[in-house]
Parts: sequence; structure tokens; C-alpha cells
Amino acid sequence: MIQGCTSDAGKSTVVAGLCRILKRRGINVVPFKPQNMALNSAVTTDGGEIGRAQAVQAQACGLEPHTDMNPVLLKPNSDTGAQVIIHGKALQEMDAASFHQYKTSAMSAVLESHNRLLQQYDAIIVEGAGSPAEINLREGDIANMGFAEAVDCPVILVADIDRGGVFAHLVGTLELLSSSEQQRTAGFIINRFRGDISLLQNGLDWLEQRTRKPVLGVMNYLLGLHLEAEDAINRNIDIVDSTSQTIKIIVPVLSRISNHTDFDVLRLHPNIDFEYIGPGDPIPPADLIILPGTKSVRADMLYLHDQNWYEAIRRHCRFGGKLLGICGGLQMLGEMIHDPQGIEGHPGSSIGFGFLEFETTLEAEKQLRRVSGKLSFSNADVTGYEIHAGVSSGKALQRPFASLAGHDDGAISKDEQIAGTYLHGVFDEAESREALLHWVGLTNVVAIDYYQIQEDAIERLADEMEATLDIEQIVSWIL
Repeated sequence: MIQGCTSDAGKSTVVAGLCRILKRRGINVVPFKPQNMALNSAVTTDGGEIGRAQAVQAQACGLEPHTDMNPVLLKPNSDTGAQVIIHGKALQEMDAASFHQYKTSAMSAVLESHNRLLQQYDAIIVEGAGSPAEINLREGDIANMGFAEAVDCPVILVADIDRGGVFAHLVGTLELLSSSEQQRTAGFIINRFRGDISLLQNGLDWLEQRTRKPVLGVMNYLLGLHLEAEDAINRNIDIVDSTSQTIKIIVPVLSRISNHTDFDVLRLHPNIDFEYIGPGDPIPPADLIILPGTKSVRADMLYLHDQNWYEAIRRHCRFGGKLLGICGGLQMLGEMIHDPQGIEGHPGSSIGFGFLEFETTLEAEKQLRRVSGKLSFSNADVTGYEIHAGVSSGKALQRPFASLAGHDDGAISKDEQIAGTYLHGVFDEAESREALLHWVGLTNVVAIDYYQIQEDAIERLADEMEATLDIEQIVSWIL
């Protein structure tokens, strides 16, 4: 099990790299995260929903994502509450206190999934959540040492040296663990190092002497490494330089933005000047504004108003700019959003932005599916996945954004200036991405292979870990 001294220490990355290393060696390996809290999610082969990081790790293993890889997923809808998803299906909304009481039941779901994986795979690489030293969360823990103790697996602690205080992180974390948890901790990995490793050596020697635990290696900071983020937006994606035609695409960062990995391929694209707009920032002139998915669509419509972004979006449309809504962003484009059951907050209805003639009602059962079909305005092939509680109806849907196997999706205005879709991942495949960029105004679109970019990143990560870590020692603990 890979645990971290902090959030974003590199747990997801290390798990993905270990998975690819074991796959290279012909070992039947699977990723596992008992409990995840993230708004980036993926639809699985069994029609469920898991954290996006586990889908990336599944790719590293050469597997399709499955709900057993992440049996408990928490999707925050406020600072104190979240939607609880068990084995891929939404259970109910809970506040932090309620979920604390529910942990025993959640642990049963975790162990059930883990036992199934044990029957199918030779190796399981487990990812922890946050830090095991969060004292207030240790009672009934299912995400870190509580799970490790329950299944009796060794733990490697990862710390991020780039943020500073790495020795304090490691020693302090270890000190706050119980005696049995300290014994279970097999060693340390230091992540994101920059500089001359020889200048770090005396610190490593001190750490090993102080803790009597081995430092299994120091991973270098890999500039430009692209792995889809578990939750937080990665603002450091390197853009490929290009002298070809470019267009400006912006995405307002909503308070509960979800599945922002939809835009990673756009950020990497040489034809695109991409920008996230943060709180308090004005919306600049652009060719395309994309309203992203959100876990709390009614609340984030108010947030758009509070940031003065709504008027900027209307002005953008008056001057002929294109507007695309994805999932929750699609729902905002309509005339009304109804939430009679309080799925995303207090029951009630909200007036939409009114760009397209339709209404949406939120229902308890989510739509979770992978889909394929054709874009209606170009006949280009499109694939993607749906994760939404809304059911939309109205005149605008008679002009669908896409025709899919079994149903139509979304809407596009008569003048084709404004469009909306429930499809996440709509930019990932080359044919649909090229058609959409043509729709925005690009005439010559540079071809890029997004899947190969992901594969190259996983291979580069695995190479780095092979070169800098004591992989043979780690593998001996796994097998």
C-alpha cells in the first residue's frame, strides 16, 4: 500500500508507475483505492463510477476500469457534505458526521471488493487517501492504516520534497502512527526532487538512522509529465509550442467543478491557447467559452453570477463567440433546473441562463454509461461517457448535439453558435476533437494522439521509478 504524508504527495503517481512496472514483468496486477474523495470520476465497464486516478492506474495495468478498484467514492457538494458512492452507485448524501457513523458499513464494501480482486489478480497495489496521520479521522479509518491493518499489507510512505519540510513530513507522520502501524511501514519514497542528489545524502542517512526505515529512492521532478489528475486542477501542464493557427478557449473554474480532465487534451494542443479563469478574474476575449461539469449546478449558476462571469458570457455570445456546456454546464444553458428531491442541495428550482429552450429535472438515479455515435453537425464519430443525475426535455433537444446508439444527446442552436452535451471526454478522440475545433473556427487542426500521450507519460514514469527506486525490494514485498 502506498500512503502519503500529505495530499498530492504523489500516491496516485507512484501506484500508476508500480502498476506499469509489474505489467512489464508479466504480472497480473490491479490498482485499488479503498476510499476516494474526488470530483473527477470515470465510468466503468460494469456501469459504475470510480475515481479518475484509478482509471489511469487501470490503464497502466492494461485493464478496463471496474468498480472494485475504488469501492467507496465521496463526491463533495459542500464543505461539510458529499454524495456517497458504494460499488459505483450513489447511495445518498451524507455530512461528515453521518459518514463517520457509516464507516463500518463502508469497510464491509471495501473488504468485499478487495477479496474479489484477491481471487483474480496476482498483485494489488493499494493507494491511500490524504495522510494516515490525520488524528481526527483515525477512528474507524478505512482509507489508510485502518485498511492496511485489516488486510495485513506493508505500507510505503511517500513525501513531496518540492513543497519543503520532507524530513519533518516523514518523521512526524511516522511518530503519529501506532506501534503496529510503525512496524507495518516498510520504507519511504521521496518524490519531486530537483537538484544535486549528493547534497541530499546526509539527510537521507539521518532519516534512515532516526527511523530505522530504508529510503527506497528519490524520484526526480518530471517536468511535463501528464497524468490525469485525481481532483485538483494541475496548472502546470506544458503546452506544445506551435507557430500554426491558434484559437483561445477558456473555462471558468466553478466552485464544484467536476471532470476537468475533459480539458487536458485541449491544454496540450498546439492549436489552442487555453486558460482557466479563477475566482475574481475577468473573462478575456475568446473564441470558445466552455461551461464545465459541476457537482452542484444550481449553486454554481449563482457562483457564475457572483463572479460577474454570466454577463461576460452573454457579451461573448453577442460578439459571436462560441459557447459549449458540458454536463452541468449543459443544464445551465437551459431555462430551468428543478431539484424537487434536493439531490444537490435544498429542494427547489432555479432559473437557467436561457440560451437554449429546454428544462432539466434532477433525479435520484444517475445516468452512468459509456456511449458512442455521431456529432450531428459534422457526422464525425464521437465517444464519451455520461455521469449525471439530470433528465432534460424541451424543444431545443430536437436539434441534438450528437446522435448516439439508442438516444440523442444535448442540443445545438439553429445558428450553431451555442451547444451543450452530457458527454464527458468529447475532446479525447481525434475525429470528434477535430470537428469541434473546426466548429470553433480552426481551419487546419494539428493531429495529436491523446491516448499515446498518456501511454508515453506512464512509460516515462515507470522508467524513472526503475532508475531511482529499489524496485526489487518493493517487488519482493508485493509478490
